[in-house]
Amino acid sequence: MGILSQLQSDPTGAIIAILYRIPAVLIALTLHELAHGYVALKCGDPTAQMLGRLSFNPMKHLDPVGTLFMFLFGFGWARAVPVNPRNFKNFRRDDFLVSIAGVTVNFCLFLFSMLVMVGIHSFMWSQELWEMGEYFSLINHRDFLSFEGMNFYFTYSGEGLIAMEMAEEGGVYVDDAIHYLSTPWLMYLQRFFMNFSMVNLGLCIFNLLPIPPLDGYHVVNDIFLRGKLHIPSRYMNVIMVGLLVICFATNFFSNLVNTVIDFVQNGVLDAILWIFGMG
Repeated sequence: MGILSQLQSDPTGAIIAILYRIPAVLIALTLHELAHGYVALKCGDPTAQMLGRLSFNPMKHLDPVGTLFMFLFGFGWARAVPVNPRNFKNFRRDDFLVSIAGVTVNFCLFLFSMLVMVGIHSFMWSQELWEMGEYFSLINHRDFLSFEGMNFYFTYSGEGLIAMEMAEEGGVYVDDAIHYLSTPWLMYLQRFFMNFSMVNLGLCIFNLLPIPPLDGYHVVNDIFLRGKLHIPSRYMNVIMVGLLVICFATNFFSNLVNTVIDFVQNGVLDAILWIFGMG
């Protein structure tokens, strides 16, 4: 759910989403890079520590273009933590561990956010709403919690509406959400965790693309190519510029990443709802 498309269709909702996304992006990017630096230190490389990158200060980790991408497209990157592989005790193993550290933290934060979202969801709405699910097909837990859900979007964007699709007659009826909220203030907390889950999963999926200099390139190189592929940093920069051009000129990467994001999120959501008997 990119901010660019939302600005065109729903400017007010986009501004609200940006306000919630700012802390989500700062936390996700900071912990992503902090994880890289901490694991590198444990693997024998103190470079990040010596350069002050083992810090919770977001300003030490933000990449201007990558942060902009996080707001515009829902995925992006931070300023890479400096690593000296010569300090590693076991190059292939340690390079893999350092590379996977950031996305692992983001995926764990995504899972945590999903669990919190489900918990808030169960307290936020009145029982009267779920009794209406017999007559309206959109009144179900999945539509309120899936990134693709219409009712997820209404909560996420701050519109304060509920969509009810008439199962037999067809068409969608929209009502004011305030009528069905048992704990209205929880909606503000829910919006943050919606943004936090989307930002962390987007950061995780995008950085796993096997394209230099993203983390996925190092993972593929270490596992499948046994660390034999070495690309000079100047060529990495050229590849990154090419990736940026493709992202701005076409929808190829945004469509690919968003498809994977929806697939993963729906799979995790279905599992959580099944575990808690809400499926």
